[in-house]
Amino acid sequence: MEHVLRPIYQERASHPETLGIILVDKKINESNITDTFDKVLLIIVSEAEQQMLTKHYVFNDQKAVMHTITEKQLRKWLLIGSHRRLVDWLFHGKVIFDRNEFLHTLKFELQSFPLAGRKIKTGIQFAMLIRRYIEGKELFEQKKYLDAYLPVVDSLHHLARLSVIDSGMYPEVTVWSQVKKIEPAIYKLYEELMLSDEPIDKRLELLFLASEFMIHSRTADGAVHILEVMSARSSWTIQELHEHEELSIYSKDLEVFIEYLVEKGFIEMEPVASKNDVIFHRHYKVK
Repeated sequence: MEHVLRPIYQERASHPETLGIILVDKKINESNITDTFDKVLLIIVSEAEQQMLTKHYVFNDQKAVMHTITEKQLRKWLLIGSHRRLVDWLFHGKVIFDRNEFLHTLKFELQSFPLAGRKIKTGIQFAMLIRRYIEGKELFEQKKYLDAYLPVVDSLHHLARLSVIDSGMYPEVTVWSQVKKIEPAIYKLYEELMLSDEPIDKRLELLFLASEFMIHSRTADGAVHILEVMSARSSWTIQELHEHEELSIYSKDLEVFIEYLVEKGFIEMEPVASKNDVIFHRHYKVK
């Protein structure tokens, strides 16, 4: 099918805003990486009216998808980790076009994983971990074990991604293959949860006991980014934190994360007088 797509990507390569083009082939037993398509054509541009534009193609019994994304959107996805297949495409796809070694430089950045980017990714994953862990723990305490199972699995995934990030790598789609080599203890917890013959409540209980320590030991690292940002000012309202460019990427997990750090003593809550004599505003500052 590549010869059918060639005129499409050759035409795109002639556009001055096109930075790079990657072609990804579907592999046997790994169709999820290409979203079941036989070919994925990833086109990265410097700017566009839409941050992402997708088109589907069919040729005989084969299908292809073309994603055109801006560099800004690409870097946002890489930072947040919300599009994990993207890492696989960048590392394992075939480079068709590379203007001024844009893709070569990008891959080098990903492999070297600069500390600044690592702090932000760690903070985002830790915030997600806290939310899912708290949700699972509450459901477990209510003896809703089946409902607790999914958030617990999610929290383990975030814990796994944190261990990969700590090692200086980007979490890929096959994150558990990475974790098995990097941090066997977390992999063992995942195995116990998924494969143990113990009743589900016993499996969850064991996992909460083990996870409590792992989360506690990672709190200082997980809070580095948000504390650095907050140190720039004496105090913040929650709206000011939401509107900060770097903290806005924490999205819905920001408030849960703030409350967790208040509880653990990393952030201090400061009551500030409001127009009403009875109620106070909550402001936050680094303790």
